[in-house]
Amino acid sequence: MNIKIYFTTVAISVMLTAFADTGTKAFALETDRNVNRNVKGIAIALPAQPVSLEPSDSFQDASRRIPNYIPNHVVTPDPKQQSAQVTSVSQLSDIKATDWAFTALQSLVERYGCIAGYPDRTYRGRQAISRYEFAAGLNACLDKINEILSAGLADKVSQEDLAALKKLQEEFAAELSVLRGRVDALEAKTSRLEAQQFSTTTKLNILSSFNVSSVFAGGDIRAEGLPIPGSVPVARFAARNPLTGSPIVGTVTDKPNTTFSHSTYLLFTSSFTGSDTLNLILAMGNGSPPASAYASAGFSSTFAVPYADSNPVVPLPANSVGLFELFYSFPISDNVKVQIGPRILPFRQFDVNRFTSVLNGAGGLNSYQSTIANSGLSGAGAIVSWRMSDQLLLKAGYLARNDASFQYFGGDGSSNPNRGLFGGSNQILAELTYSPSDSANLRFLYSRTYNQAPPVSPLGQPNFPFFLTYSARGVVDDGLGGSLQDSTGDNLVFNFDWLLTKSFGLFGRYSYSNYRIAPVNPAISGGNISLQAFQFGLAFPDLGKEGALGTLSFSIPFQVLSGRNFLVSGNGDGGTQYDLELTYSYPMMKYITLTPSLFATFNANNFSSNPTIWGVVLRTQFLF
Repeated sequence: MNIKIYFTTVAISVMLTAFADTGTKAFALETDRNVNRNVKGIAIALPAQPVSLEPSDSFQDASRRIPNYIPNHVVTPDPKQQSAQVTSVSQLSDIKATDWAFTALQSLVERYGCIAGYPDRTYRGRQAISRYEFAAGLNACLDKINEILSAGLADKVSQEDLAALKKLQEEFAAELSVLRGRVDALEAKTSRLEAQQFSTTTKLNILSSFNVSSVFAGGDIRAEGLPIPGSVPVARFAARNPLTGSPIVGTVTDKPNTTFSHSTYLLFTSSFTGSDTLNLILAMGNGSPPASAYASAGFSSTFAVPYADSNPVVPLPANSVGLFELFYSFPISDNVKVQIGPRILPFRQFDVNRFTSVLNGAGGLNSYQSTIANSGLSGAGAIVSWRMSDQLLLKAGYLARNDASFQYFGGDGSSNPNRGLFGGSNQILAELTYSPSDSANLRFLYSRTYNQAPPVSPLGQPNFPFFLTYSARGVVDDGLGGSLQDSTGDNLVFNFDWLLTKSFGLFGRYSYSNYRIAPVNPAISGGNISLQAFQFGLAFPDLGKEGALGTLSFSIPFQVLSGRNFLVSGNGDGGTQYDLELTYSYPMMKYITLTPSLFATFNANNFSSNPTIWGVVLRTQFLF
């Protein structure tokens, strides 16, 4: 264990000289004068170890430590923040030759070398310390002198210094005894942790959610993509009525039953150098949100349904273990970090918000991120983060889409020769975050998406649906039931969170997307689909208990501005759906959080004639 002491007053520096010149009594008076100012001045630097997310942390601390909903990094000390051993008093920038303690400090540094400056090469001798802090510094010098004596270099220590040390040991005997007892206890605890840890290089966290979900509507719900009423039931898919050319509209009459589901994540975080991390997440689950029964084709698992209430590794069967995320992160300079991997989740890197986290904030699928601007659940590629200043952070990345929605191409994207790293659906993302203070963040995200069209089905069979975005907000064709060529889209998102006081904050988003439609049939003209989405919310950190968070989110997830003729589902009758989500995250204890959510969906599926859908989810979250 490596323990270094930052000395925060010149009292430590002059202890030998002061005792030799003025005696114990005068020096003790000077020390007592500094005792009661309660300035903390001791820092202990331990070996870097991965740390886990602590749900019991205060919200302000947690929001700064964890930008995303799952811990995704090992927290290690910044090399710039390590204590700097001083070998010459000239290395301390705030010590001048004219200072009254210069000679004493110079003597102590050069003779015994038991002074460690602050990371910025300052000494801060005007700060006061307590008797315990003074004893810690004294103990460091005692250890150094013991090393000199043990090495047979007794002639290097003067008899006057030894006499002064003896008096200091007597004066601070009680503090030294307590300090050494604490160090012994800390060493014992460190040894126990090292013996019991999962790995010397890897940290294992487990995140699991138990979800009880129920939903009901005030009447029958109209949805696009359902079988024509009275026809033979078939699997739900988006299609047009062959007689009228209009999208098929069905009616949901049965109320879904209440469900009890789970989602579980195993998070392995490894560090080999202290500054790099290998992040591996395995996941399983069996959720199938009851609210999805009311959704139009392409809107499954929406209506503010929490992310945890779904199977995270679709299309694998329920309760199957699958790869959720895998990437390697490393710095290339003090301010630039690179993440590269075969499976990166962009929603954990871009468009994050301190109040819309699926871990403890407004976490419904219509709340925690832009509903129209992120075109992939996961991808293979790289992301570069550049900390331009304390206020500015720039992120940019390229990801080849490889999530479950594109399984009809024959498997994972970048590893599939028919698609590869650059031949299939992909996205380029760039986001600038401006943080004028710790309490406010403004984010500007642009993404360019390339969407590979599904293969054309054999004659006489329905074509595969072309989902518009990663969350499948609608399904498109050429306007007459025909197939499309590959599509490109431009997406813009403005995202902000603002902590006005310790107990109140605001958050919101505006998103705009434009997709170009190119029919396979050259006789049919293409066009554009333009969409926008809104979100505004109120946040109440530490509501009722430190670490709790209450949120109220209002959102318009999918408003069509143009190109309605290309929508097979999503347009409805021209109405605009909007959602309300009320979520309260309450830490029951350090590792268990209870999160009830109440949501209401108005004009569901963009049908203004639809009654309101109400839902409630009670989630118990375990994080170890």
